Amino acid sequence: MLSIEQIEAFITTVDTGSFSAAARKLGKVQSAISQNIMNLEIDCGVEVFDRSKRYPILTEAGAKLLPYAKATMIQHHRLSELVGSLTLTDIQPIILAVDEGIPLERISPILKALSQEFPTLQLECLLASSVDIIEMVQSGRATSGLVYGEHTIPFSLDFEHIGAFEFDIFVAASHPLAQSVTPHIEMLSLHRQLVVSARNAQKSSFHQILSPDVWYSDSYAMIMEWCLEGFGWTYAPSYMAKAALEKGTLVQVPIEFEKISAITNIDLIQHSGKSKDAGHKKLRELLRHRFEDV
Repeated sequence: MLSIEQIEAFITTVDTGSFSAAARKLGKVQSAISQNIMNLEIDCGVEVFDRSKRYPILTEAGAKLLPYAKATMIQHHRLSELVGSLTLTDIQPIILAVDEGIPLERISPILKALSQEFPTLQLECLLASSVDIIEMVQSGRATSGLVYGEHTIPFSLDFEHIGAFEFDIFVAASHPLAQSVTPHIEMLSLHRQLVVSARNAQKSSFHQILSPDVWYSDSYAMIMEWCLEGFGWTYAPSYMAKAALEKGTLVQVPIEFEKISAITNIDLIQHSGKSKDAGHKKLRELLRHRFEDV
């Protein structure tokens, strides 16, 4: 029977690239890591690493074992978190991270209802990009997050869809792209693109890069300001452009043959160690029933 220590040593060695690096990451001596790997190989009856080179390389058997080992560790963490929460009776603090592209006026009524049910609730609200929020919830900096659903959610996080928003491509009325109908979407690559990015400089697959000339910001407010100033075009939530569209200072990029608007889901993600808490359960319920489409 494989032990959690063996599985953890195996996964960490793969992630770090060596037995010594795995030992440093886990705060153990290298001999303990090596022994755990050897015991795992004895229990499995196969070698999971090729040790003929300077650094261990996964064997075919090791590669087959790896996804199951990772799934086992995730379930082990969830079990540990559940066990730790069984004796908790107090409402846990909620740290809610919200993608800055989601309208805050939709959040306030939900928080008001939450505070009425749990008067002693401790709350912190953070604004960030969806990519940053996923990382924040994974690390425990936030306990819940509202993100755009086109992003990849790790298996270690709990999530559900709670709503949707329309996105479209916008440009200032004075911009060259607004002066005539563009025959196809590839023409956008001739003009600067304004893109929301994560604070750690990680690029999101949600915002596809079409132009070689790109300006980045982690704030939709900044992106929309740049767009209004004519610095380039952007893909953004339609509700953020509503006032400028009515004034005529911003337009949807006219493209002849392609529909470029899209409906994008909003996901609520929660740290698995917090999702069983009464306050976090109530937050999910309120968002599920009251977070209406814009």
